[in-house]
Amino acid sequence: MAKILLIEDEAAIRRVLNKILTEESKDYEVTEAEDGLEGMELVKNEDFDLILCDIKMPKMDGVEVLEAVKKVKPEVPVVMISGHGDLDTAVNTMKLGAFDYISKPPDLNRLLNTVRNALDRKELVVENTRLKKKVSKNYQMIGESDAIKRIKEMIEKVAHTDARVLITGPNGTGKELVAHWLHQKSDRSKGPMVEVNCAAIPSELIESELFGHVKGAFTSANKDRAGKFEAANKGTIFLDEIGDMSLSAQAKVLRALQENKISRVGSDKDIKIDVRVIAATNKDLKKEIEENNFREDLYHRLAVILIEVPPLKERKEDIPLLVDYFSEKIAQEQGTNKKEFTKEAINVLKENEWRGNIRELRNVVERLIILGGKEITDEDVKLFGSRF
Repeated sequence: MAKILLIEDEAAIRRVLNKILTEESKDYEVTEAEDGLEGMELVKNEDFDLILCDIKMPKMDGVEVLEAVKKVKPEVPVVMISGHGDLDTAVNTMKLGAFDYISKPPDLNRLLNTVRNALDRKELVVENTRLKKKVSKNYQMIGESDAIKRIKEMIEKVAHTDARVLITGPNGTGKELVAHWLHQKSDRSKGPMVEVNCAAIPSELIESELFGHVKGAFTSANKDRAGKFEAANKGTIFLDEIGDMSLSAQAKVLRALQENKISRVGSDKDIKIDVRVIAATNKDLKKEIEENNFREDLYHRLAVILIEVPPLKERKEDIPLLVDYFSEKIAQEQGTNKKEFTKEAINVLKENEWRGNIRELRNVVERLIILGGKEITDEDVKLFGSRF
């Protein structure tokens, strides 16, 4: 049942609106408040799917109510009720986040259509939030070691800023997870996060991939195409394995960071961008600079904040938590019951060097779940755990 809060100081208008809504649908439950202060108390203490709010009221007017609602319950749509002289104010409330406005006396069809549309919008917002939380579970950072705690603390400090971050560490350690946490905890989380694996793109195509191209820029360019930087506008671009990027592409990335604008391959036209850049590499970039494989000026632009992700062999105390997490996740994926690992099995897993880091551990856990018994023992680990 949709819960609707009606904030209106005129009793006659409240009765009319309440009657229209409750006669229209048995799925509408209407709560009344006769001024803004009473309405805000209800908003703080109860959950509503929609708020209908008059503009001109004593104690607290509708504009103040709207601003207060957006702070405490931003997902709840607010429809303003305007008298004839309030139309300009009603239009301005749209800029403040009102879903819509209806005029007094209310037109029946206009009111009901607005209410239905607002409730549909609320449902979409809630569903998107649910999906976003579901997606974010794929990027959990599992571990309670000092190294992981330091990384989480660093993320909390820098995520809300636009500071560029360079994430370093061996392959398979979870650099991508750090990048996703930075984005999801940032003020840009509602914007896109665009990932680019610089090592997977041929050097002759990397500039087109990053900055786009215009028709005719090269043989296969049969139409204009936007690049990853444009796609990431108002959000985050994650340049993974940036140490493998060509020097010519590095020069263009440097310009984008310096001037906040890019140009497509084959075009002289500048395109303004608003993008946060997070980069990652498994290479020693200082060594790459000495060997003239990486631009020092680009390094200093990227490495405003440095986050080093340690190899698994340096955080073996996290292995029990990781095994439990992977075991549960794999069971969900395969539609089977979760298998438990004995203490002895965990101890054997801790003895490995884990040259493939978290990625290797995940593969071993999956293999053990498939090939092992109902409970994974140390014998299973020795038999099926490859490098043991």
